[in-house]
Amino acid sequence: MIPLRRPEADDDLLKQCADRTTRIRTLGATSKAAQSQWSAGTAEKDGIRALLLRMAPGVERCMYCLNSTGTDIDHFEPKSRRPLRTFCWHNHLLACSRCNSNYKRTEYPCDEFGQCLLIDPSVDDPFDHLMLLPASGTFKAKTRKGRETLRVFGLNDRFELVSGRQDAYVRCCDVLIGWHRCLVNGDLAGAERRVHALHREPFADVLRAIEDMARLPHASLLLGSDELAAALEAWSTTSRGTVPGGRLLTTVPGSRAGTPAVLPSRTDG
Repeated sequence: MIPLRRPEADDDLLKQCADRTTRIRTLGATSKAAQSQWSAGTAEKDGIRALLLRMAPGVERCMYCLNSTGTDIDHFEPKSRRPLRTFCWHNHLLACSRCNSNYKRTEYPCDEFGQCLLIDPSVDDPFDHLMLLPASGTFKAKTRKGRETLRVFGLNDRFELVSGRQDAYVRCCDVLIGWHRCLVNGDLAGAERRVHALHREPFADVLRAIEDMARLPHASLLLGSDELAAALEAWSTTSRGTVPGGRLLTTVPGSRAGTPAVLPSRTDG
């Protein structure tokens, strides 16, 4: 998971969603009413999906596992629990079918004060609750919310996720070093291609973890490579790899001390 920026919905979509919510309330604000209106709300769902695709990490990735294409509109707080939030724009995230249907389903764990114990990447910085050890491909929970998120989504239990992060660590390190070599040698076209590859990396949380490691004392020892440490230092001082005159197809949110993210538009690139 990485932090995501939620774009504003336009007035037409908000009005359509408000009208659907009114119908749900008129029908008794039940789970059945919410489901019937959601099934009928084709135009509203199309508008919501278009916005979610804009804010999704990488190339339209699942906002929970990052491993697969986001195919489903997930209600973060389930329709069955809060029918009147069925069409609330701030209650929607993009999920793959496995995360949505096989893992999260209708789970919405809360603490004793009623506060949700799942990370919402459009509200929370997942790295406040989870520490990613990129070489091993596993997370360590830093908070109760982190533990519940790991449990519900099986983020450490799914082989394809752990091995995917391990492979992403190798890819990111190799591409970062290649990017730096291109930059030093004046090959801006080659550097830009590698920037695009890094910013489209499916496991964007791995790149974020590597960036955070580079800020720690004795980074070269932690990373196991002076060349990688030098590449990361250059990466952080060039707005995460921006090449003079180059344009990124998408961007991923920077780490807390990094450059603020830019929300990609569907016309970028």
